[in-house]
Amino acid sequence: MSSYVYGYARVSTRQQELARQLDLLEKHNCNEILTEKMTGTKADRPELGRLKDKLRPGDIVVVESFSRLGRSTKDLIDLVNYFEEHDVKLISLKENFDTSTPQGRLMMTVFQAFSQFERDLIVERTKEGLKSARARGRQGGRPKVNSREITKAIKLYNTEQYSVKEIVEMTGISRATLYRYLQK
Repeated sequence: MSSYVYGYARVSTRQQELARQLDLLEKHNCNEILTEKMTGTKADRPELGRLKDKLRPGDIVVVESFSRLGRSTKDLIDLVNYFEEHDVKLISLKENFDTSTPQGRLMMTVFQAFSQFERDLIVERTKEGLKSARARGRQGGRPKVNSREITKAIKLYNTEQYSVKEIVEMTGISRATLYRYLQK
C-alpha cells in the first residue's frame, strides 16, 4: 500500500499569498494540496476538516510550518496526536519535523508530555482555586434556585400557553435552568 501525500497551506488573510507555501509543497511531491485563506484562530477551518476526513492510515501530511497548521500550541499538539492516532505521518518543512523518523517520534513524545503536563496544571489550579474560595467561605457550583419559581415555571410550561421567553420573564429563572428541570 503506497502512501498518499497531502499538502496543507494556510494564510491568515485574503490579501496574503499562498504562492510561497505552494511552491515548497509542490517540491515535496504532494499528490493533493488543500489551501485555506482564514485566520488560524478560527476553530472551524473547513479545508483542514476535509483533509482529516480524507486521511487514511499510512498517508502523509506536509505543511510549510507548524504555524500554518495549529492555532495554538495546544491545538497543534492535538492535531499531531490526531495524526499519530490515525497512523498518519506529519512533515513540517520549516521545523524539519517528520514523525516517520526517530527524531520526529521523540518530538511527538515531548509534545504529548507537554500536553499532559498542561492538562495536569489546569486540574491542579482548579482544585487550588476551589480550595481557596472555600477557605474564604464561598461555595462553588450553580447558584440555588427558588424551588417555588421552578414549580411555577414548570406549571406554566405545561399549560402550553406561554413561550419559554415569557416564562423566563415571569419567573426570573434562566432558560437553561428551566430546560434542565424539564429534563428531570
